[in-house]
Amino acid sequence: MTTQFDDRSPKAVWRAPRRPLRALAIGLLGVVLVAALGFVWFLSKLRYAESPPEQRADGIVVLTGGSSRVSDAMDLLAAGYGKRLLISGVHPTIAASDISRSLQESQALFHCCVDLDHSAVNTRSNAAGTRRWVHERGFKSLIVVTSNYHMPRAIVELSHVMPDVTLVPFAVISDRWRDEPWWTSGATMRLLLSEYVKYLATRLRVRLADLGIELMPEDQPPAATPRRPATAQAN
Repeated sequence: MTTQFDDRSPKAVWRAPRRPLRALAIGLLGVVLVAALGFVWFLSKLRYAESPPEQRADGIVVLTGGSSRVSDAMDLLAAGYGKRLLISGVHPTIAASDISRSLQESQALFHCCVDLDHSAVNTRSNAAGTRRWVHERGFKSLIVVTSNYHMPRAIVELSHVMPDVTLVPFAVISDRWRDEPWWTSGATMRLLLSEYVKYLATRLRVRLADLGIELMPEDQPPAATPRRPATAQAN
């Protein structure tokens, strides 16, 4: 009598799942490695010291949400780096007079050469409002003022909606970054990881949009989020 091998034997059943599990583990390890290398690359793109803009521009835009961004942008305007300044993302409850009072030494400059945008609630709407302002003014170059960790995502959003405008970054470095290395602070590490994830999501959405795939059309209002009772929400 011929005995047939039974594939359902315990030995065969036990070995079958090992290969898919090994492939899954290798795949997950690869994803983690790529993400880690991407995070290192993201960190290498950040500036860790403030330096004057590489060139002058037609206008200046500051994306509110971080400390000293507005005052730094006003300093650039006073130094002649741009003709006008747009403060994008001003909270609806904040009036021009409220901001003016906080800039005692630049009130005349503020009233003559500064515009406010109250419509922006996130970086994408910052870009949309800035595009309208730039086109209305006929500007062809723009200095972008925002925090160093936020600059990569801001440039992606702005260059996507204004490919014909030259963008000159001016990264603001907060006192916290100057006082201690970022890797020694858990809060700063979480901020950087969060910003890295947002940056990747923005790059993916923009790349798909370039291919004609709109995951979230620009005219679709963003999900409602509580806004801070300050100049603007943090970016």
